[in-house]
Amino acid sequence: MMTLVYIELQKIFRKWRTYIGFMALFAMTLIVQLALYFTQDDFVRGVTRSMSDQFVLQGNFFNGYSVAYIILNAMFIHIPFLIVLVGGDLFAGEATAGTYRMILTRPVSRFSLVTSKYLAGFFYTFLFILFLLVISLGVSLIFFGSGELIVVKSKIFIYAPEDVLWRMISAYAFATLSMMTVMSLSIFFSSLVSNAIGPIVTTMAVIIVFLILSTIPIEFLQSLRPYFFTSHLIQWDEFFADPVDYTELSKSASVLIGHIIALYALTAFSFIRKDILS
Repeated sequence: MMTLVYIELQKIFRKWRTYIGFMALFAMTLIVQLALYFTQDDFVRGVTRSMSDQFVLQGNFFNGYSVAYIILNAMFIHIPFLIVLVGGDLFAGEATAGTYRMILTRPVSRFSLVTSKYLAGFFYTFLFILFLLVISLGVSLIFFGSGELIVVKSKIFIYAPEDVLWRMISAYAFATLSMMTVMSLSIFFSSLVSNAIGPIVTTMAVIIVFLILSTIPIEFLQSLRPYFFTSHLIQWDEFFADPVDYTELSKSASVLIGHIIALYALTAFSFIRKDILS
């Protein structure tokens, strides 16, 4: 199995589209960091304006943690599209190249092939979020230093530097699970068609439709909302609440994992029964 996964990873990283996401993420992150660097005084005033009249604020409120938190909020809505560029091609790319028959003439079961593609897709997703962690948090800490993190929700939270790193790492770990769900959806659609464009467009369309359905004030749709995977994609932000609601996070993780398992099972079932003609 590990050999199959290694082969699938080689296929992924030999294609130029694999690096589009990394380059786009790097460019967008760099732009945000530069913009924040040159407007940091306005940023600090905007964040602390509502508190300065009531509290005496001391410390470095513009730092690497603040920049990384802003970047994660700004970028996360765009990351699914960058993920599906690879996921949508995992099966459809084989059909386009006409390599299905050649692969399946080897002593490799279709179930093993599906599993190896999913594992390779998950590993790519992990590397992608790890790359975001390095350039958003690691680079920001180097250039902006560390300090307190201000998070504005229904309440205003100010976290000491020693209380931030574990929250950041946990948030990125949950974000990885969220994007693995998106990857699973794109792989499922990729297994049904022979062109990579279809799975990319369809996956993004499903995400948009579910997001729209979640906002419609109809009781039936609202009752289904907790079961939409889109309702849990940004639950990583719960790690920046105090106290952290681990019960709610566990429920969200369960929903996402449930979708991953269901999509994997559907992909395996449909691909095993699929009539390979090319």
